[in-house]
Amino acid sequence: MITIGRHVSKLSGYAPALPTPFGDDGNVDVAAFEQFCDRQVRTGATALVVCGTTGEAPTLRPAEHSTLIQIAVAVAHGRVPVIAGAGSNSTAHAIELTREAEAAGADAILSVVPYYNKPTQTGLYEHFRTIAQSSGLPIILYDVPSRTVCGLADETIARLAEMPEIIGLKDATGDVTRPTRLRSVLGPDFRLLTGDDATALAFLSQGGNGCISVTSNVAPGLCRNMFLACRQGQIGSAQRWAISVAKLTAVLFRETSPAPLKYALSLLGLVSPKVRLPLVELTSQSKAEVAALMAHICDHHAEHLIGKMSEPEYVGRCAVAG
Repeated sequence: MITIGRHVSKLSGYAPALPTPFGDDGNVDVAAFEQFCDRQVRTGATALVVCGTTGEAPTLRPAEHSTLIQIAVAVAHGRVPVIAGAGSNSTAHAIELTREAEAAGADAILSVVPYYNKPTQTGLYEHFRTIAQSSGLPIILYDVPSRTVCGLADETIARLAEMPEIIGLKDATGDVTRPTRLRSVLGPDFRLLTGDDATALAFLSQGGNGCISVTSNVAPGLCRNMFLACRQGQIGSAQRWAISVAKLTAVLFRETSPAPLKYALSLLGLVSPKVRLPLVELTSQSKAEVAALMAHICDHHAEHLIGKMSEPEYVGRCAVAG
């Protein structure tokens, strides 16, 4: 019997891919992370996604990885599920991370396609099958070929979806036709989540359930208004919200994520802009572009920025929208 955390099996809407704040000493800023998790829950996040690419997982030490999950679980306190990044290009290491995430209290894991060693589709199937057999946690597959070189074929996803432990896909391919193709094969319960903020509205319009998002770290209100308008069939309204979301997304990916995101959040006084090598902080030109866009959003959409919103009825409305 797999342990399904609250809302995970019906997850929809916007879930932030959380950054990992670092202090001046280079260590994890626990207080800043606690506060940021709480702000995201209060502003309507439908899940907290920790220790992923945006959380600089490749540079986290094992103890930090577990601590971040534990903090998110404690802060969420059952209000929303915690989804922990637990991927690796070593199946044995991915299993270790998965078991550690389970021990830390995560409700589900996000398991990325193995990077660098370029397995075949058979290898990918065996990789995820072996992980699924190692733990009681539900698994969301993560397909991001821009970072992993190889990607999951639709047929491989369909085979993996036959396992009850594998409940969803985070799709960062930018292929907005994928929900239409996969839905007829996978059925209504399999969670189709985009990991590409730039094409999120199109993905949602084609039947996607939600977005694991970088942009919603900064402006959860804008993202969630767009999502709800799309779900309610208010396409014109969704497209208007999408204009602001697209502008913000563009500057948040001006350089390698999460450096632009952390700088944007630092302008709101929420986290330090520090990243770990081999990533570096933004260039002066990119900082100016991020600052200019943030000033524009503060002028026009201040109530939709993180920390600027009152708690909405978003989570319940997303559950109804399914």
